[in-house]
Order: sequence, then C-alpha cells, then structure tokens
Amino acid sequence: MPWRGEIAASLVVFLVALPLCAGVAIASGAPPELGLVTGIVGGLVAGLLPGSSLQVSGPAAGLTVLVFDAVQRYGLPVLGAIVLAAGLVQLALGALRLGRWFRAISIAVVEGMLAGIGLTIIAGQLYTMAGEKAPGSGLAKLAGLPALLWDGLASPAVAVGAATVACLAGWRFLPRRVRAVPAPLGAVALVTAASWLLAAPVAHLEIAGLLGVVQPPGGDELARLAELGVLGTVAAFALISSAESLFSAAAVDGMHTGPRTDYDKELMAQGAGNTVCGLLGALPMTAVIVRSSANVQAGARTKASRVLHGVWLLLFTAALPGVLGAIPVAALAGVLVHAGWRLIPLRGLVPLWRRHRGEAVVLAATAGAVVALNLFEGVLLGLLLAVVKTAWETSHVHIEVDDRPGAPQIGVALTGSATFLRIPHILGTLEALPPGRPVDLDLSGLRHLDHACRTTLTDWTDRRNTPARLVPDAA
Repeated sequence: MPWRGEIAASLVVFLVALPLCAGVAIASGAPPELGLVTGIVGGLVAGLLPGSSLQVSGPAAGLTVLVFDAVQRYGLPVLGAIVLAAGLVQLALGALRLGRWFRAISIAVVEGMLAGIGLTIIAGQLYTMAGEKAPGSGLAKLAGLPALLWDGLASPAVAVGAATVACLAGWRFLPRRVRAVPAPLGAVALVTAASWLLAAPVAHLEIAGLLGVVQPPGGDELARLAELGVLGTVAAFALISSAESLFSAAAVDGMHTGPRTDYDKELMAQGAGNTVCGLLGALPMTAVIVRSSANVQAGARTKASRVLHGVWLLLFTAALPGVLGAIPVAALAGVLVHAGWRLIPLRGLVPLWRRHRGEAVVLAATAGAVVALNLFEGVLLGLLLAVVKTAWETSHVHIEVDDRPGAPQIGVALTGSATFLRIPHILGTLEALPPGRPVDLDLSGLRHLDHACRTTLTDWTDRRNTPARLVPDAA
C-alpha cells in the first residue's frame, strides 16, 4: 500500500523534527512550544501547498541568530508581527514570479552565511550546556568560551551535552539496524534515559499547553512595523528564509527522481506558512535540509508524509507534553551544537582555497561578518564582496604599447573590458609614456568602456602636451 510508506516516512520525520523544533526555539530565546507550533504549521499549511513535494518546513537553525536578535531587541510579542509581515513579503515575491531569482547568489556567500550561523550557534549553545546566559554579540560569545569551558568541565549539564554530541557524531558507525533510528532522536533518547537513571541534577525542558503560548500580534505590535529597524528585520527574515528554502529545494531535488520544485509556488507556500506562524505569534519557518533529507531517505514519494508529520507533532504535544519534560535542556543544546558544526564546510575549505582563492576569501569574510555583526549585515557584506570579485575578474584589460625607435607616434592599443577597477593600471601605463611624442590611443579592441574609464582617458589626453587620438569609440 502506498500509504504505508508515507506513514512510515512521516513518523521518521516527526521523530527528527521533535527535538529540533524545541531546541531551535530555546536557542532563539523563545519558549519551546513556539518551535513546535511552527513545525505543526510547516506540516499542515506549507506541506499541503504546491511547490516542492518532499521538502519539510519548520523552525530552522539557520535563522536562530536572527530570531534571537529580534526577540532581544523588540520582544517576543513583536516577533509575530515581524514573521507575519515577512510571510506577506514572500507571498508577494512568489506572486511576482521572483522565486527563481533566489538561485542567483554566490555559493561562497551561502556557505559563508551558514558557516557564520554555525559558529554562532555553537558558541551560544555551549553557554546553554553550562547553564550560563550567553553574551549578546557573537564576538563576546567566542571570547568568553575559554573561561566558560574551563569552569564548566565538571558540570553535569556539560557532560550531558557532550554525550549528546558524541552520540550524534558516532551514530553513523553503529550497526545498520541501530542507524534505522534517526540520529537526533536516538541521541536524545539515550542521553535522557542515562540522565534519568543517574539522577543527574540538570535542567529539563518545560512544555506547557500550546494554546497558552499562542499570542496573535495586536495593534501595538503591528504598529511597530513602521519602525525602520523592524522593517530591516522583516526584510532579513523574508530574504534569508526564502533563500534558505529555495537552496534546500535545489538540494532535495538532487536526492530523488520525482517532480521538480516550482520555485515560485514554493516561495508562496513558505509565505503562507510564515503568515500563519505570524498570526499565531510563532517562530518563522523555512524549508530545512535535515528533515527533508530524512523524508527522502525514509522512502517518501508524495507530500502526504510531510503533512502527516505535522499531524503527529500536534497530537504528541497536545496529548503527551509531559514526555518532553523529561528531556534535559543540555541534550537539545548538544543537538544544535552538532547541527551548527555541520553547517561549517570544513572539508571544502582547502580545495576551495587551492582552486578559487577569491571564493574562499568571500566565504571567510561572510562568515566573519555574520559572527562579528549580524546575519543580515554579514550577508550584505558577502554579496558586496562577491560582486566586487566578479567585477574584478571580468574587468581584464590588456595594454599593448608600440614604441618603435624612429616611429612618428606611439601606438597604444587597449583590449578587453576597461572599467573603473582598471583605471590605476591604465593610467600607470599611459603616464609612463615618453612625453612630447604623439600618441595613437586605439580603443577598438575593447568589449566595454564604462563612463568612469572614458572620462579618465579623455582627461588624460587633455592634460598631455601632445594630443592623442581616441579611435574609434567603444561601447
């Protein structure tokens, strides 16, 4: 029966999503129930809509830094208004058929963004393991880690978190029958059982009813959308969650042979989901590669599995919230530390540096900016560097000087693309020519001559004692 496979796949995704939804919410500075609400909406709303058949949506570790910053700046009640506005922006972008353009972004910027997010998540969750409050900035988190780890090595919570990370890292080496259990579920279950048996004095997850945490944004919260800072956060939520969802869709499409993703429809599905999440005051949602890959590997063939995973989340959290209360908070922190580590493309850094050093610089600069500044500014800086790198690489100009003895004039021919980035090189060559002799400046070999470079060349010919000819004009 086809439905049997979809039900089995949905249970696998549910078991992977359960600890991740709660852990992402805690890392974002929000109650764990809000992460579960977002996971439910991801299954029941986004899961029903067309776009991508097999990718799963919910709260994502990649948005943790941005959500945490928004909660700290504007408060949890305003988060719903921000998510609601971001969802409406996504709906508009999808209706304008702009979804496909989210693929036009440098891979180095994407990997740098994920690496910066991973580093920030790891740093922040190590404080959670130790039961300490994390500093506000990414640099402060990193600076405080040596003292934190030194003081907390003997802490039971740190031991619980470290054991969770060790279980996740070593899960792939276990027998195949054991590996049939999703690694996050297995690691959390083992560590939870061990902490219970040993009566470890650690903090546990506190789950209340879902209805108690649902707080639709009111008029005061919606009015704050007129603030410039809030609007910037809305733009960051919309753009980054859209990009992450569509990057995930491209990755999931490579895992199966079924129908391909319609990027515009998928963007609208994400927008509809975030609109509902905003109305419920929940966390933003995005398509997530960990749950999506688990869905594909579990044998899902239709969208039924991702919808059912939302049903299981709703039933489980509504009927058995006490079970979640047995999970140590440090165990969820360990899951997120491991997830953050997997966001850092360590294996590809050395080959990238050897083959494409410019891309490696963009990646490292983006990651550093995300840690030092914030997610939005870091990505903007990365995009700017990627554009400058591309402009530099495509703006190659070759200058050939013909200065034969006894010739009546000096011949200078430019070929390639002459842009403002190459002005120092061009001027350096021209100003080194012997003074007092006529110059034939041939620009016919140029593919492109921008306004800045043309103006510079015109000024140079005007300043030179002997006039030079510009023949012919280059477009």
